[in-house]
Amino acid sequence: MAQRRVKRLLDIVLALLILIVSLPVLVVAVLLVRIQLGAPILFRQERTGQGQLPVRIFKIRTMSDERDAAGNLLPDGLRCGLVGRMLRRLSIDELPQLVNVLRGDLSLIGPRPLLPRYDAWYTERERRRFDMRPGITGLAQIHGRNSVVWDKRLALDVQYVEQWSLWMDLRILVATVTMVVSGRGVAVDPSAEMLDLDKERKLKCIST
Repeated sequence: MAQRRVKRLLDIVLALLILIVSLPVLVVAVLLVRIQLGAPILFRQERTGQGQLPVRIFKIRTMSDERDAAGNLLPDGLRCGLVGRMLRRLSIDELPQLVNVLRGDLSLIGPRPLLPRYDAWYTERERRRFDMRPGITGLAQIHGRNSVVWDKRLALDVQYVEQWSLWMDLRILVATVTMVVSGRGVAVDPSAEMLDLDKERKLKCIST
């Protein structure tokens, strides 16, 4: 489809432009993380991408590896210091994912790639989110980012896939920039606000 080719071309051009413009910010962020948290600077994590194939995404590391007496990692909110909170609030930690866009793992706009352990818990309709390349931001993110409940978030992902257009991408991109500038909807510790998808749906299965 011609529009899909245009979308990919725009992804490459915009990702390159944003990387070039944000390079000074990235350099400062890397130095701050190196000073506060040490190495590694980048956080790498496997997610599920288009066609339910694995993709490895990159972020700037925002948390320490602090653990409790039993050796368990402390909650995200306790491991995320001042620098990490600032990087998350301004979404600077997401900038390395532009490399994922250039590699073809991600699009700028699309359903956010989620953890592989969630794969078994989607409904048949929700699996439509895998019909398109995942994105750094998407329809669900501009409707509340980390505060949107799972059922609604996944429904918005499907809505995006079914109603996608270049015009929709433009509207999502503008709304995302507005949210990033205002800092709305960012949660330092999302798990403190809502259960992970697999845990939530396991509880639903038990209750029914």
